[in-house]
Amino acid sequence: MATEGENVQKYGVPFYAAGWAPYSHIRSKLLISEDDNVASSAHTYLVLSGGGGEGRSGIPNALILSAFNSASNSLSPHPVVKLETGSQSPYRMVVHPGGDGLICAMPQSCRLFEWDVVESSQVHKFGLKASEKVLTELEDVGQMLALTFDSEGSLLAVGGDNGHLRVFRWPSMEIILNEANAHSSVKDLSFSPDGKYLVSLGNRGPGRVWEVASSKVVASLQIGNDEVFTSCRFSQINDESQVLYIAAIKGGRGSIVTWNTTSWKRMHSKQVVRDSICAFNVSSDGRLLAVGTAEGDVIIINSTNKRVQTNVRKAHLGIVTTLMFSDDSRALVSASMDSSARVTLIEEKKKNGGLSLRAIVVFVLLAIVVYYLMNGGYLK
Repeated sequence: MATEGENVQKYGVPFYAAGWAPYSHIRSKLLISEDDNVASSAHTYLVLSGGGGEGRSGIPNALILSAFNSASNSLSPHPVVKLETGSQSPYRMVVHPGGDGLICAMPQSCRLFEWDVVESSQVHKFGLKASEKVLTELEDVGQMLALTFDSEGSLLAVGGDNGHLRVFRWPSMEIILNEANAHSSVKDLSFSPDGKYLVSLGNRGPGRVWEVASSKVVASLQIGNDEVFTSCRFSQINDESQVLYIAAIKGGRGSIVTWNTTSWKRMHSKQVVRDSICAFNVSSDGRLLAVGTAEGDVIIINSTNKRVQTNVRKAHLGIVTTLMFSDDSRALVSASMDSSARVTLIEEKKKNGGLSLRAIVVFVLLAIVVYYLMNGGYLK
């Protein structure tokens, strides 16, 4: 069971989404100089969204901006910014990779929020504010359950509880794919690294592969017997090839299904947890997968052999609702409905070519034994 440290904080808001602030891009857009010291290489920011919903529970709906120091592995004990959203809960969220703010899915519409710097005589405080720009194309569209940008931030895909799938060019919001009946309900979306394809998952049935340029379905990702797809993520293997991972549940246990992105056939499937997978993500360098479970566990997995690299049992007291690797793949943020956020630093594994300390000790002890045996005349 994990113990709470400075890398775990509770902010009084049940969380449903999380993301890392792309600070290098934000700094250039906001004209922040190196001397302003808003953040350093060891000091980054992450944003979390959630709340108590439209009822009178007394639990606020809000966006939380928190600071993380990788050198001390600590989250700020109090929010850098707490931006309340009234009766509208930001149920889903996506951060623009190029620094153009973030989009939150409210119960009926999507809202844009922008990064900000609050200047004073002594310090420049990094912040967040509601944008004056209204996303007219996403007004009164119902609850969106999936939002994602492509890697370049030039395409935005959103999928709704009503099964409606839309893809826009960003920031013009020119619609290029508009399918009202993509699924009975859209559960998750993922663009391929080159932006040519979009995979969509529904609440049941097979997944779909869309060719973005033609807005057509080019493949159907079939489910197995009693199998349910929960999340999907593309990953770049090398400069020439990519792979698709789908987190699935069968018999109450979680597995990772790997798909060929040319034939769109299953390559293999492996059970990775004995519990349901509630959250899933892939590191930007493609080396690691992360799953969060209904029991609050966070597991980091080697993408090549699907072996568990790190297992944080009871990382949260509630269901893990979201996972997101940092851009440099060195940290993983997880959050839960128990109002907690945790950052897990990625442990570097020794390369196979090096000798471990244990092997060196064994070698030295063996040499000592041989030496005494030879001096005692036992070995000639």
